Amino acid sequence: MSIGEPDRMPRLPVEKARQLALEHGFAEAGLLALPHPNEARDADRFVRWVQAGRAGTMHYLSRTAEDGQLVRSRVDIPFPWARSVLVCFALYNSAQPKSIEPAAPDAGWIARYAWSSRKDAQGMRRPSDYHKVLLKRMRAVEQLLHAELGAFESRAYVDTGPVVERALATAAGLGWTGKNTCLIHPQLGSFGFLAVLVTSLEVETASPPLAIPDRCGTCTRCLDACPTGALVAPYEIDATRCISYLTIEHKGPIDAALMPGMGRQVFGCDICQDVCPWNSKAPISSDAELAPREELVNPALDWLAELDEAEFECEFNGSPIRRAGVMGLRRNVAIAIGNSRIKRFANKLQLWSAVENEGLRKASQWALEKLNSQSEAQSDDGL
Repeated sequence: MSIGEPDRMPRLPVEKARQLALEHGFAEAGLLALPHPNEARDADRFVRWVQAGRAGTMHYLSRTAEDGQLVRSRVDIPFPWARSVLVCFALYNSAQPKSIEPAAPDAGWIARYAWSSRKDAQGMRRPSDYHKVLLKRMRAVEQLLHAELGAFESRAYVDTGPVVERALATAAGLGWTGKNTCLIHPQLGSFGFLAVLVTSLEVETASPPLAIPDRCGTCTRCLDACPTGALVAPYEIDATRCISYLTIEHKGPIDAALMPGMGRQVFGCDICQDVCPWNSKAPISSDAELAPREELVNPALDWLAELDEAEFECEFNGSPIRRAGVMGLRRNVAIAIGNSRIKRFANKLQLWSAVENEGLRKASQWALEKLNSQSEAQSDDGL
């Protein structure tokens, strides 16, 4: 859509934009005028993080514009027409157990956000992908704003746009960035998805949103609990050590030194959020399109290990878990099996130890060594 003359363009009302977001299923929303006061600071932090190699193999984060600037460092680099961003928060906290609570030794862990499902027209529960669910809502908001305010440039994204959503959400007054690097809302906690709508409209009220102060205080529970040391310092994460990155984004072999700390995590990780006091009293989501699938809560490693490609597609088509791929999930399951020390999985690991896929093969060989060392230790104890 074309941009009108600046002096004739309508302005985007703060409360109107927020109300539309709430009416379309978001738990909270904030409207941010661009440029915002902390834009240069946030851009510098992002650039230094990428240059330090913290992004690992997520090469899309290091994409540059023609002038060499990182595309995601500032909104006006990919969108020179941008004057405002509507940032929306969708709650996915549920009443199911946390990853840090006791569970069966032969159970894996899938990150809470990936449990999402909805009921179809026949009343059957199907996987749902938050990207699609929230993008549909955001585009509905976008259409209503166009209908009321006329033509203006806009782009809606859910985790796929060239922006740093968390930094924009903090600037929009939706919370503060915690020591675990997650956005923390003082009432809603950190179990939330972020969606953004970038527009060419000026904000009706020029004053910036009231910033929510950092309330982490002296707490270091997230840093202390991270089993792979990914939280290298307060407010600083090394993605190359993060279990979520390793089990989802990273393709291929995983460093054997990190495997013991990965525990039973087979897709993503919730540990640094599960130990956060701000999530202990967070409300439970009632979002019908993001309801948890019970079979994904502490899923049986036996079930996951036996899924063939067709079954994987059937179970996870339309789910975020599909991003890992069947080989990536098997690799993660092999590591969880090794950490479980359960001998009955040895035959499966033997089969996987001979496959062509390097990531799965090396993980299975490592897991077999774990099971064998356990057997040797038990044998020695019996002497």
